[in-house]
Amino acid sequence: MNIAKYIDHTVLKPDAQKQDIIKVCQEAVENGFYSVCVNSWYVPFVKEQLKGSDVKITSVVGFPLGAMESSGKASEAKTAIANGADEIDMVINIGALKDKEYDFVRKDIEGIVEVLKPHNILKVIIETCLLTEEEKIKACELSKAAGAHFVKTSTGFSTGGATVEDVILMKQIVGDRLQVKASGGIRNIETALKMIEAGATRLGTSASVSIAKGVESGNINY
Repeated sequence: MNIAKYIDHTVLKPDAQKQDIIKVCQEAVENGFYSVCVNSWYVPFVKEQLKGSDVKITSVVGFPLGAMESSGKASEAKTAIANGADEIDMVINIGALKDKEYDFVRKDIEGIVEVLKPHNILKVIIETCLLTEEEKIKACELSKAAGAHFVKTSTGFSTGGATVEDVILMKQIVGDRLQVKASGGIRNIETALKMIEAGATRLGTSASVSIAKGVESGNINY
């Protein structure tokens, strides 16, 4: 296992400055992380920093609430891709899901699927901490129906993050059609490995370096 290749090295705090972005990009290159995950404003800057490396760029869209007009989400995704993003992590409209406006939620996701290029990946953040089990299942089903590539547990900006139970449930619903990204509260190697064992194939975390070192130093057996 090369756990570094599971990691989207993440910096999404609202007060992040260029010096923070530079640091995260350097760490991603040095440790071989799969991608750097940033707000869309920073995508062109990240592309410049990662030039010549194989680290990919993930941009969040409609972040962190998801409660924006659909065309705005699609426009943000299209711009991020044009600026160099390889992957998009979008937040669903959580209120619409809870109101059972399922056609709208599916079309909201499809609006971003339509602007993807063949090599781009879409992850749908369902914010599990705000959903009932029935709503989590429905969010996964709608993401699958809309043509997404991943379902993702959390933004990390709400009342809770990823849990093993949610990852297991999400994987059961999407099966082999979609992958699962666990994000929010993953701060050590033990938690990271539990998420992978539960079915996650990608991890969103800002504690990436310490997690990678946890494997390298032999602190955990797997």
